[in-house]
Amino acid sequence: MAQVPQTFFDGLAVRTWCGLALEALGRAREEIDAINVYPVADGDTGTNLYLTVESAVAAVEAVFAGHEIGSRETDGPSLAEVSRAMAHGALIGARGNSGTILAQLLRGMAQVLADGEDGHTDARGLRLALRRAADSARQAVAHPVEGTVLTVASAAAEAADGAEGDCGTVARAAYEGARAALAATPGQLAVLERAGVVDAGGRGLVAVLAALVETFTGEAPGAVAVSAGPGHTRVPSDAAPATGGAPDADETAECAESVPQGGPAYEVIYLLEADDAAVARLRPRLDSLGDSLVVVGGDGLWNVHVHVDDAGAAVEAGVEAGRPHRIRITHFGADDVHTTGGQRTPRERVQRAVVAVVPGEGLAGLYAEAGATTVLARPGEPPASGELVEALRRAHAREVVLLPNDADLRHTAAAAAEQARAEGIRVALIPTRSAVQGIAALAVHEPERRFDEDVVSMTSAAGATRYGEVAVAECQSWTMAGICQAGDVLGLIDGDVAVIGADVLATAESVLDRMLSAGGELVTIVLGDEAPDSVAERLEVRVREAYLAVDTVVYRGGRQGAVLLIGVE
Repeated sequence: MAQVPQTFFDGLAVRTWCGLALEALGRAREEIDAINVYPVADGDTGTNLYLTVESAVAAVEAVFAGHEIGSRETDGPSLAEVSRAMAHGALIGARGNSGTILAQLLRGMAQVLADGEDGHTDARGLRLALRRAADSARQAVAHPVEGTVLTVASAAAEAADGAEGDCGTVARAAYEGARAALAATPGQLAVLERAGVVDAGGRGLVAVLAALVETFTGEAPGAVAVSAGPGHTRVPSDAAPATGGAPDADETAECAESVPQGGPAYEVIYLLEADDAAVARLRPRLDSLGDSLVVVGGDGLWNVHVHVDDAGAAVEAGVEAGRPHRIRITHFGADDVHTTGGQRTPRERVQRAVVAVVPGEGLAGLYAEAGATTVLARPGEPPASGELVEALRRAHAREVVLLPNDADLRHTAAAAAEQARAEGIRVALIPTRSAVQGIAALAVHEPERRFDEDVVSMTSAAGATRYGEVAVAECQSWTMAGICQAGDVLGLIDGDVAVIGADVLATAESVLDRMLSAGGELVTIVLGDEAPDSVAERLEVRVREAYLAVDTVVYRGGRQGAVLLIGVE
């Protein structure tokens, strides 16, 4: 159905564009999946682009819905509000290499659109937005490759730069420039030429730009060729369902088989809360681990995408940089079977173990019951790296997950892991800072999973657990909460003193309330020998009465140094 053309780029135009782009990608999704041969022939580019834009649409619709409820007397949300929502939605929902790049393209556009005067922008603003989009996307990719969506985006911006007229004229120029660049991609990238197709990510961007043209003119552009070379003549349309359909299964297989398979085994994607400096340090580390690195975002929230062989290391790097969440790991291979003589048999399962440092005898028993090899850290006597290496050997496993459970043990644990790796043991170090984070990690440990997937799941569980502690000060000291005296009860949250009190229960309640103010579903309490018998019961009652949907579990930790440990998941 024909759309009412938009004259300026305002909030409604963004909403219309996002909706049309989602429809266009929905029609072209299978077709784009079928021609996906770069950077990995895994046949999901169309789906990933669709899901990325779907998240953007949801965010935009939420802005309009909220505005209708709260601001009935105005004309609707501003261009700045809607464009930022579009960019944020795409960022948090970005999937795959191309989806992550598309999220940065939309973010680049939003940065310009949000500065539009009087709630809208004109053709000049659209030209600037397209240029910012292309430049920022290229900067987000560690090693830009020509013949990809980056090339198509740059061509669109260049064509728009030379266009004179209204927004419709600029949008059509960008579309035509992108379309021409897309057709040329097989000549720029050998893998596309061998497969006889254009770049899948670029094809998706052309569909998004076709939606932009329709937004401003009311008319959808014509067909876009997805194939190149003899024998590839299908020309589906953005404006209507493709008459020829997507390539069939045999054709898709032929394309995929023409591409040499290899490279990293896993795709790792996660959202990361971190500052600019931490992300600047993260980029080269991830780049050294694999390829196809794309880091997009800003203002404290980033979407990280990389292809690696060691997925656990990629997530661990994110933990060191900030707070990774929504972690997704995809194995590029088939499932856990291989074929021999026509028979499908399970792959050999490797032996795996968990080694954990624990602060008290009670927790040592708890961890041991869960199958972990434990190293007891007595108060004031942290284990040395040699002791950890011995524990890694004692686990008698080819794959070991190491939980230091103490921020001060990080370097010691890293040294032990390196020594064990030199001896042929595959070790993943999860930087747990407290025994309660280790409990959360151990709770999701599944030895039957692939090693990297298991490490990612355990790391995610640990990272989602805030940790607190109640201890007694041994001497006068400066803290984040002020000056404490010997004998004061200290409440620590995530390693920093947050409360100075005189009573264990009152301090524990204050720590618990602060931790639960940010939300939570499960509270873990580990009691030390010095904890009053009534503390656990009183804290359970408080959680039950004040936080109805939160469960509580209590363990006896024994002589662990702290009066009690608190974890909130």
